[in-house]
Amino acid sequence: MATVATLAPITLTDRAVVEVKNIIQEKNVPADYGLRIGVQGGGCSGMSYLLGFDKAKDADETYDLDGLKLIMDKKHAMYVLGMEVDFQDGLNARGFVFNNPQAKSTCGCGSSFSA
Repeated sequence: MATVATLAPITLTDRAVVEVKNIIQEKNVPADYGLRIGVQGGGCSGMSYLLGFDKAKDADETYDLDGLKLIMDKKHAMYVLGMEVDFQDGLNARGFVFNNPQAKSTCGCGSSFSA
């Protein structure tokens, strides 16, 4: 069973929280789902970020971030510790931005990194 932790290893900016809540409402995301953040192998630099809605699994920890349920596999925390997720809505770019102090290098797409 997923465990509930008190302090999340990442933060979401106010803009990111507002955008996630908008998506939840617009897409009618079920109430028992949370925002899953993590990493997976692949991408230009070796690892890429996961961001989506999912149910908590046994290997997960859940956190409450400004009323959002955040879900993360316990093994992913070391790759994203201290990361800030922001949302940009400008003329040149629109989407979530990952500012990860654990990344040793990133690629131009902004969703891939090496640790």
